[in-house]
Amino acid sequence: MSRTEITRADLMALADYELIRKQKRTEMSALKKSRRMEVGPFCTFYFESYDTMWHQVHEMLAIEKGGEAQIPDELEAYNPLVPQGKELIATVMFEIDDEIRRKSVLNRLGGVEDTMFIEIGGERIMSRAETDADRTSADGKASSVQFVHFDFTDAQIALFKTPGTQVLVGVAHEHYGHIAVVPEGTRAALASDFA
Repeated sequence: MSRTEITRADLMALADYELIRKQKRTEMSALKKSRRMEVGPFCTFYFESYDTMWHQVHEMLAIEKGGEAQIPDELEAYNPLVPQGKELIATVMFEIDDEIRRKSVLNRLGGVEDTMFIEIGGERIMSRAETDADRTSADGKASSVQFVHFDFTDAQIALFKTPGTQVLVGVAHEHYGHIAVVPEGTRAALASDFA
């Protein structure tokens, strides 16, 4: 079973982490590749796990060097993105290099965080946006980074864990409607997030 919370006891001393940082970044790059899904021309789902968030906490501590005082804030920020056994969680990014085009696209994507889905066995599991902040501004502009949860039933989890099951990931926004088939390797990697 996957771990569902990063605690203070799980964290390495910064000096120790620095010794293995390069190796950990290489390991995380490989891990994240198996948990990444492109959906349409601009949208990428990065499915999070205990391991990706453990790494993110350590990276923030290494970059910001806030010491012990920084740790509670990092745990509070990243623990909500660790799957709790009956869900998948994704950081979803709209990656558009051209600033003018990015602004134009995001201005039309208000509410996109409520239109993302995973489809399995003909059932669509809709996204539940992380509630730490509004990801759509009052004027209807979507943030380029979204954090979403997908809550599964026991039957959906069992089907998801079955090798060869077709899983789809998509966005059903009126201005961004795209679906992608999850590769078998990615399905298997994500299946490990369930209890």
